[in-house]
Amino acid sequence: MAVVFALGALVSAAEPDDPAAAIARELRERGVEVPDDWAAAYAETHVDPPDGAAVPHHAHVARALASRGVPAPNNAARRALVAAFAPDAAARDGALEAVLRAREHGPVALLSDTTVPEYARRALLSAGLRWRPDTDREPLFDAVVTGVSCGWLAPHPEAFAAVAEALGVEGTALTHVARDPEARPGVEAVGGSFVDARARSLGDIEFR
Repeated sequence: MAVVFALGALVSAAEPDDPAAAIARELRERGVEVPDDWAAAYAETHVDPPDGAAVPHHAHVARALASRGVPAPNNAARRALVAAFAPDAAARDGALEAVLRAREHGPVALLSDTTVPEYARRALLSAGLRWRPDTDREPLFDAVVTGVSCGWLAPHPEAFAAVAEALGVEGTALTHVARDPEARPGVEAVGGSFVDARARSLGDIEFR
């Protein structure tokens, strides 16, 4: 068995109420001249990916700026985005215990459809779920797979195939724990199983 936890099953984290404004503020901090119609530029589609494919959020920001003739040197789009989405996360009740219990049965992964670089790992760190307890910074998860890292968004089956590959297991070994029932078809498409974290507390989930 290999258990895959969705980020949202383990942590709660608030994102900016107005992402465009938050990103604009961070861009200005980095010397980028934000266009007057930035909100409109940010809302436009600048990359049209295949169904289920992930567009890195910083690429979208850079394309939005470029559409208005604004350069973003020195990786400013990525740095501004990471700063704007700095997570203030809290672990859900029983989250750590559930992951440790899952680890007794095999490898454990974290899956997030975030397209913001570093977001998932920073959210885990903020929530106290980045490292195994009583260790010298040994990761709690054997793999952290995100939309921005694998190029696919859950519930697309390719996202779960990427998790299986990262863990070195077959898709049939995956048990996915998530609060979003729409993830069920994705993991079942690769032969895995789904556990609805809304239907029970994390402390009540049994892994076999």
